[in-house]
Amino acid sequence: EHHCEHLLPPIQLDVTETIWPVEPAGQETTDSQDFTAIINCNMIHIAPWNVAEGLMAGAERVLPSGGVLFMYGPFKRHGKHTSTSNEAFDISLQQRNPSWGVRNLEAVTELALGHQFTLEAIHEMPANNLSLIFIKQ
Repeated sequence: EHHCEHLLPPIQLDVTETIWPVEPAGQETTDSQDFTAIINCNMIHIAPWNVAEGLMAGAERVLPSGGVLFMYGPFKRHGKHTSTSNEAFDISLQQRNPSWGVRNLEAVTELALGHQFTLEAIHEMPANNLSLIFIKQ
């Protein structure tokens, strides 16, 4: 609701599409194609794994070298939950849809590496979440 000249207005975007609407080949191209960052919050655990794959593939296409992919949400570390509340949340997600679930940080990082991103920083956040900062090479 607040105008900011450095932010584009929200658009509907399906990250699993092979061309995002903000890409030159998309139908809804914007006036400015100079993206420096993508912010993704609380998505990949409430979606099948192919959504994380689509996010990384699209971010690779859209962001320039040095661009930032910021991700926020719950993650497992080394295959283990970081809290009992995250474990209970993961179980409830998988009961709703077996393809959903709290993702392993290492799997997300490996996926990012395959799309030219390196994990620059991990920040512990409230409610047992993490902020991940990936930089495109």
